[in-house]
Amino acid sequence: METYVLTINGTNLHVTASPDESLLSVLRDRLDLTGTKYGCGEGQCAACTVLLDGKPIHSCLTPVSAAATKNITTIEGLETNGTLSPVQQAFVEEGAFQCGYCTSGMVLRATALLRETPHPTEDQIVTYMNGNICRCGVYPRILAAVQRASGSPAKAGGQ
Repeated sequence: METYVLTINGTNLHVTASPDESLLSVLRDRLDLTGTKYGCGEGQCAACTVLLDGKPIHSCLTPVSAAATKNITTIEGLETNGTLSPVQQAFVEEGAFQCGYCTSGMVLRATALLRETPHPTEDQIVTYMNGNICRCGVYPRILAAVQRASGSPAKAGGQ
């Protein structure tokens, strides 16, 4: 076991963990940041997506030791003073969730996309979001939410 200082949502947090323990397990089980979801545990569904230095990663596959020197952003870190981020707000406005299990991973990946490409095309959104699985199949609403957050109007019939 080692002690790590993790910078999570702008705050330095101390945690003792095995170097190969997954970042997901540290976030959920040791730091009580349960917005990041355990889905498949194999990096196939992306429910566990967090941002590591602004890039989306599967926290179920990332050892805590690899995240110790990076800035980690979880879904809990997107709101500011009680105000949802533009992506979070767009997901609410578009109803871009049903059961909600994939939502935090979707929101974080969309956040990363819009930081890289502020006004993506529909094809760019679909390509970038590929790999984040929604079991409920609300992909048209997710697409509309990302378009709304980017300031691009959703195409008619997009919902």
